[in-house]
Amino acid sequence: MRKIIHIDMDAFYASVELLDRPELKHLPVVISSHHPRAVIAAASYPAREFGLRSAMSMSQAKKRCPQVIVIEPNFEKYRDISVKIHQIFQNYTGLIEPLSLDEAYLDVTENLKNIPSATEVAECIRADIFQTTGLTASAGVAPNKFLAKIASDWHKPNGICIIKPNQVQHFIQHLALKKIPGVGKVTQEKLKSLNLETLGDLQRVDENFLIHHFGKYGKQLFLYAQGIDDRPVQAERQRQQISKETTFDDDLNIHQCQSYWGNLIERVWISLGKRQMQARGVTVKLKLKNFQVLQHSKSFKQPLNSQQEMIQVIQILLKEMNIPEHFQFRLIGVGLYQLSEQQEEYQLSLWQ
Repeated sequence: MRKIIHIDMDAFYASVELLDRPELKHLPVVISSHHPRAVIAAASYPAREFGLRSAMSMSQAKKRCPQVIVIEPNFEKYRDISVKIHQIFQNYTGLIEPLSLDEAYLDVTENLKNIPSATEVAECIRADIFQTTGLTASAGVAPNKFLAKIASDWHKPNGICIIKPNQVQHFIQHLALKKIPGVGKVTQEKLKSLNLETLGDLQRVDENFLIHHFGKYGKQLFLYAQGIDDRPVQAERQRQQISKETTFDDDLNIHQCQSYWGNLIERVWISLGKRQMQARGVTVKLKLKNFQVLQHSKSFKQPLNSQQEMIQVIQILLKEMNIPEHFQFRLIGVGLYQLSEQQEEYQLSLWQ
């Protein structure tokens, strides 16, 4: 029986910024650029009480919470702290599957400190993270990745939820189907039309019934309903970024570059699909004639839903860079990062 931990940092980007600005701790804070079409990268827990969440547009956020405090993201700072957190993980196990800067699966069936209890391992990791960074993390402990991820969200923030093997059936019996990876709004409505609202409901229907209505994803739904998930923690992750570049024969200004973005985006999106992956981060790169490189990135809690969304994000990135018209470029590139296995259906559009 495996022992899997899912560690998820609490409101990571916002919490990192609040370390430097503790006077804002109890106020609604979001991490976002000040661009008119910007979206939220992270929201503090007081901000969430107003309904603010990651991937929400700032225009909508300000309508819900006019007093919202906006802090520009500093991804270099977040990456540096993420490295420290992953170094802590490595003290306990070599089987680490990073999902993003702020969350990861750990297989501690056998751990480097020979601690017999996975719960104790999780508590030690959470304590080490707090002592090293001043940040809190939530943890889920379970026999598989599916349950561990659900459990880590159960007692947020700064909580831990343990699902022991003999507790699996009791835990999932009344679990809402929207908690299942890949069950978004459309699938949820279809399940509801079939009078299926909980995992317990799924247990009472035949596997072939689910396959008939949901194709190959019906098989996965059936397994989740039994609390089964055999996916291993993948210590050797697949490529962490998919990117494409084009080098011009002659140096071009930013307006002349415009016609080249579409082809790059299409090539990257096709490559993502071929690998059956999804991405939560977008990056653009421009190399000046003197070889100086300009880069800008944006990441989200939800994966990109379409190639069109990727185009929209890149347009925003380029606007936020505010590139002078006289700059001349010899190369441009686009990339997708924070990659993960493709789900049957994404949870949310970035723009909802």
